[in-house]
Order: sequence, then structure tokens, then C-alpha cells
Amino acid sequence: MLKKILIANRGEIALRVIRTCREMGIKTVAVYSTADKDSLHVKFADEAVCIGRPQSTDSYLNIPHLMAAAEITNADAIHPGYGFLAENARFAQICGEHGIKFIGPKPEMITAMGDKITAKETMIKAGVPVVPGGGGLLESVNHAKGVAKEIGYPVILKATAGGGGKGMRVVWEESELENAFNTAKQEAAASFKNDGVYMEKFVEEPRHIEIQIAGDRYGKVCHMSERDCSIQRRHQKLVEESPSPFMTNDLREKMGEAAVKAAMAINYESVGTIEFLVDKHKNFYFMEMNTRIQVEHCVTEEVTNFDLIKEQIKIASGESISGRNYYPEMHAIECRINAEDPYNDFRPSPGKITVLHQPGGHGVRIDSHIYAGYVIPPYYDSMIGKIISIARTRQEAINTMSRALSEYVIEGVKTTIPFHQQLMRNENFRKGNFTTKFLDDFNML
Repeated sequence: MLKKILIANRGEIALRVIRTCREMGIKTVAVYSTADKDSLHVKFADEAVCIGRPQSTDSYLNIPHLMAAAEITNADAIHPGYGFLAENARFAQICGEHGIKFIGPKPEMITAMGDKITAKETMIKAGVPVVPGGGGLLESVNHAKGVAKEIGYPVILKATAGGGGKGMRVVWEESELENAFNTAKQEAAASFKNDGVYMEKFVEEPRHIEIQIAGDRYGKVCHMSERDCSIQRRHQKLVEESPSPFMTNDLREKMGEAAVKAAMAINYESVGTIEFLVDKHKNFYFMEMNTRIQVEHCVTEEVTNFDLIKEQIKIASGESISGRNYYPEMHAIECRINAEDPYNDFRPSPGKITVLHQPGGHGVRIDSHIYAGYVIPPYYDSMIGKIISIARTRQEAINTMSRALSEYVIEGVKTTIPFHQQLMRNENFRKGNFTTKFLDDFNML
């Protein structure tokens, strides 16, 4: 078993890893930028090392600084959390070259799934359903027009190195294509330093449903059922739940089997997520694989009674997984609490938290790194916490979430709590009638 883990991340996920490590008897090292010196993950780790200035490029994305911190603290492993360097194959490779275990998949696995065109080709070979589309990068507007004519409008342009909706454009007819193509390439280049884009058939009325998987070095792979992540704003998830209100037992079995096939196709070793688009007819299509722990891993933990961070660490230590699949025994909903103003187009709201009261009671879990007096820095993602409700049924989970949100008091900054309160009262959400476009017509009262 690993003895000391450096967590190459910040905020709630760093604190989440520290908690599991403490339960496992593993020492932890926190790293932090000068903007995060007062963060809880710094206070609760066994050791802490400042790695640079507030900008991510000078701290959490600075591989030499991270490796130096690992070496001076004699850490034998690095947990990357999510975001930052979590899916950086070069970082994983450098860890291995320095004799430090990267708690995640091998570099070649990250590479195989990191490029979306390569990933799609791999899935086709493995027999996993994929969205119809062109077979590679689009070389020109004329090339794009030809592919669109072949697969039929509407189509969607996507950045091959993309994520978070960057470099993504929906095109409904040919007259819109040239402008969308040029804009997508420019945005992809600015966001990822790679302007490659490809095209797929645009799936109308889609659900975003993902399957949690785990694999070990001995060839065993299992799935831990699904999460519905369809409540999104500009391709950013805001609410996740398990099980999906759209799911049937037959569909769950088919999607779980496809996810296991996908992981086995690259001999996957670690925990990860296979993301699918599911249309209104319950046809599902591979979208991408996330080779890391995800923000929304908590809902899976709660409905399966399974610690995914502990599983990551055990797999990295060379332990074998059980190989059996896990199914939801409860219903869990997660609301991401962001320091944003939902009444002002979700504008970021960094600053000092003057008053904080976090809810509790039966069926409520809070994953957060904030406290009264904490200053939310403006340099990073605006998420400051997650609230998870757990109950026997979906309606009970919604009611528990509504009650908990009414107790959640954060003053000094604007947050998305009012948005979530309104969503929990929305009749269509309560009935499970929503797609990824649900928030397009959602107006804050």
C-alpha cells in the first residue's frame, strides 16, 4: 500500500482525497498557490508545500514545481483529482519516470481516450455504439459541407482536443456552416492550442448519461451503474443524479455492458467514466471517456455505498477489484454550488464569505472547502462545494434537497443556491422530463 500521497489539486476534491487517505492510514501532502494558503485542504493535510503564484500555469499546472514538492516530501504517489493535470498523459509519464505512482491510468490509456477521434475509432472497433459522423478532422469548409451532406443536418462541430463545450457549434443548415466552422476552429485553437475539429450528427432531445467504471491491472473491469448529467448550462453540468429517471433495467444493462467493453478495449486500469448521449428513443451513443475521478462521483458513492477514491488508491497499489457490477440501492442528487450570480447570467462572484451555515440532517452530504471568513479567489473554477441528498426514492431525494437548500446560508458572495431551489420546484424536473437543453428556456424568477 502507498505510504504518502501528494494531491496535485485544490479545494473540495483535495480535501475529499485527504479524508479517504486518513481513513486508510496514508500520509498526505497538500500543494497550494499563494491564493490558496488559507484553504482547508492546506490545513488538514499532514504536510503542505506552496508551489507558486495564483495563476494555474504558475502553480497547479506547473509540473516541475509539483514534482519538486513530491520529491522534497518523499511522496510515493500523486493523486491528480479532476481538472488541471488529471488527464495529462505527459504528467503521468513524468511521475513514472521519477518513480512516483500516478493515481490514475497509464499515459497511453489517457492518450488513447484524450483525442476524441482516436477514442471514437477505438470504440467502433470494440463494438460500442457511436454517433454517426465523419471519419476524421475536417480539412476545409468544403470538406465540412461534404460530410454534413453525407450524414444529414443538423450536425455538430467539435474540437478534437475539446472539453467543456469549447470549440463546439451546432449547425442546422448549410448556410450556417462556414461561419460555424471558422468560429469553432478559432475557439479550439485559443482554448487547446489545437484547432482540429470534426463533425457528428447532432442528436436531438438528448440525455447526457454516463457510466462509472473501474478496471485493474489484472484485466478485470466492472461498472457502477449510471449518472444522469443532463441538467447543464453551456455544456457545464449543474445537477447530477443516480439512477437516471429516464433509465430502464434493460437500458442500464446494455449501457453498462457497452461501458465495460469500452474500458476493456484499452485495458483500462483505474476508475473512469464512459459518457453517452441517449436520444428520446433510448438509443445511446459513446461521447467520450473521462480517465479520472469526476466532480459527480459522490452520487455513485451514495447509491452503491462505495468509496471511489479508496478504489482508485487500491488499484494504483496493485490490488485486484471484485469484478462484479454495482447497482443503485438508493437515489442521490447532487447540486453544484458555484460562486456565481444566477440572476445576472451566472456571472462569477469571488470574494469573502462573511456568514456560512451548511445544512445537515438525515440524507444530506456536503463536500466543500469553504468556511466563514474564507476568501474565494478569482483565479479558478467557481465551484465552491457540492450538496448531495440521498433517499429511497427520487421524490424523497428532491424533497430532502429542497429542505437542505433552504438551510444553506452563504453571505458575502452570490451563489447558485437560488437557482437550485427554483429547479427543485420545477414540475418538469420533478417529473424527470428534461434533456440537455432544459435550461435553455429556464428563467430565474
